[in-house]
Amino acid sequence: MRVGVDIGGTFTDLLVYDAHSGRFHVGKTLTTPDDPSRAVMTGLRTALEAAGIEPSAVSGIVHGTTLVTNAIIERKGVKTALITTRGFRDAVEIGREHRYDLYDINLEMPKPLVPRRLRMELDERTLSDGTTLRPVDRAQVREIVDYLKEQGVEAVAVALIHAWRNPAHERDVAAILAEYAPDLTVSLSSDVVPEIREWERTSTTITNVYVRPVVAKYLGDLEHALERIGYTGSLFIMLSSGGVCTVETARTYPIRLVESGPAAGALAASEYGQRAGIPNLLSFDMGGTTAKACIIDDGEPLTTSDFEVARVYRFKKGSGLPIKVPVIEMIEIGAGGGSIARIDALGLLKVGPDSAGADPGPACYGRGGAQPTVTDADLLLGYLDPEYFLGGRMRLDVDAARRAIDTVAEPLGLTTLEAAWGIHQVVNENMAGAARIHAIERGKDPRSYPLFAFGGAGPVHAYRVAEILQAPRLLAPLGAGVTSTVGFLAAPLAFDFVRSYYSPVDALDWDYVNELFGEMEREGREILARAGVRQADMRVTRSADLRYVGQGHEVQVPLPVKHLDERFVPTLLHEFEQVYRRLYERTATGNPVEALSWRLVVSAPRPDLPLERLASIADSQVEAGAAIKGEREIYLPEERAMRSVPVYDRYKLAPGATFRGPAVVEERESTVVLGPAARASIDRFMTLVVDLH
Repeated sequence: MRVGVDIGGTFTDLLVYDAHSGRFHVGKTLTTPDDPSRAVMTGLRTALEAAGIEPSAVSGIVHGTTLVTNAIIERKGVKTALITTRGFRDAVEIGREHRYDLYDINLEMPKPLVPRRLRMELDERTLSDGTTLRPVDRAQVREIVDYLKEQGVEAVAVALIHAWRNPAHERDVAAILAEYAPDLTVSLSSDVVPEIREWERTSTTITNVYVRPVVAKYLGDLEHALERIGYTGSLFIMLSSGGVCTVETARTYPIRLVESGPAAGALAASEYGQRAGIPNLLSFDMGGTTAKACIIDDGEPLTTSDFEVARVYRFKKGSGLPIKVPVIEMIEIGAGGGSIARIDALGLLKVGPDSAGADPGPACYGRGGAQPTVTDADLLLGYLDPEYFLGGRMRLDVDAARRAIDTVAEPLGLTTLEAAWGIHQVVNENMAGAARIHAIERGKDPRSYPLFAFGGAGPVHAYRVAEILQAPRLLAPLGAGVTSTVGFLAAPLAFDFVRSYYSPVDALDWDYVNELFGEMEREGREILARAGVRQADMRVTRSADLRYVGQGHEVQVPLPVKHLDERFVPTLLHEFEQVYRRLYERTATGNPVEALSWRLVVSAPRPDLPLERLASIADSQVEAGAAIKGEREIYLPEERAMRSVPVYDRYKLAPGATFRGPAVVEERESTVVLGPAARASIDRFMTLVVDLH
């Protein structure tokens, strides 16, 4: 018995899988931003009671959270200091001297989490080859400790120059801090991100320790709350890279949770794609606050080790704090059901990135919101049933939605319906444009990728987004509103490691490379063994970051063999050029190549998750015609008018059922809206498959 829990900006979703009966049970409740664990416990109790399951019968809970991201954005971490090498305390502000907007004379750069007065310098130095030029001065560290105590500092990031090559000095500092200030929470850059590039390494270490006490408290409170209801199983946390880890690991490296919720959605899309024999997909997750797009290539989501958080301009690259941890690569834009519509200074209709969130939410929620949102527009267009939102557990206020939409309709000289369609289409164009850029920047043609849509609002908008992208097909899984939770239950226990060793490929010390991999593998196996994974079940994958000499950034190249030596060089260079050509459609064959970092992932087997049994959340299954529950007027842009179309009960559509658009397909947590060109069918996993051409 396992449970997946996804805390979103608006709703908290749950999926319960009972391995004994083979049945799935879903739950959805409004998120409680002031204390996310309250929504988790409310949703868990509701879902388990509805399924007739006792908490003590659940063996594992896999949980994703936005707590880390929110704490950084809202600056709700603890008072943090930095200890670094003399001359480098301003690196976190100087960065790479890059302007993310060349023409903005009032450009605002991200503010460091540690103010300058708490960025302390040490007279020590390790050289780039790992040798010591100047040792750590113990007395100087003690003076720093005394000052930090006076300032009321609770956490310290230690990020010394070249610690990625030799961590001895950082460990010396940590030992002194533990001796004279044992209450301080300390993170070392050589533990958090032992990788070249001091700005990203320092920023990541600061961010990690800044949120550590917050995450530790949250996880402790959640564990105690689970104990109080009789839960005795394991609690696992989703990592941004697509694996899961123990609570112990999450407490130490909370920065690895920064994108844990969205990562689960991408993992769910890849799981469905693999089962359905569609290895290449464009995952499209639209919830109440944001929309996320992720490329699934050859059955796996693309990953990266360069990320940003707390952007000054939320969706503008370069305006955030750099984070160097493994994350599933996706693009996120402020386009959710709660995104607020407004008229800008030029008199144009804009949507997002500001969101009404869960509280007060869209105007139609009847919780005090008055601003026009995407959900209000969708309701007036007939795409949502006011009596069946969340399966009838929440009634939507049509009049409140109309009043809100009129606040933008009247100044623009539009009817309410025209304004609602304008909001709907603007947000569709925003999402499609972002997804197109995301794909093209990675050398992918979005027209060749079927769109896999989920999230509470994703299926409502997916047909029009797919049209704009010229996608060949649209897929919407059963239980689309809680699909991210499938990713939690399908994710393996895993942990990523990296070590930097910079050298031209033809001059590499292969014994040292093998030593690095051996060290990372031992550490990874220890972490998974503590979580109960057998050594024989562990899987190890290796890769290297390579680039042509003179380039500023590198590409990740898989290493298919365990023991490496000089005989592997031709194979390594061939693999590098293959990856490089896939990304950039060209190579510079003959130019010298250099290696920067070496990566290793230790993972457990993926849990068995019989997606074909997801039909168990349905009451019964019948042919498409018998699944029609009625008709409803929806807005069709092809006719520029409201038109009555059939409304299908999602739970009564059996595998093999086929029908044509225009139509609406309703389930408790989401609604699929199909246009006239749609030819829909249900596959054996109960996924709605829509051919668009």
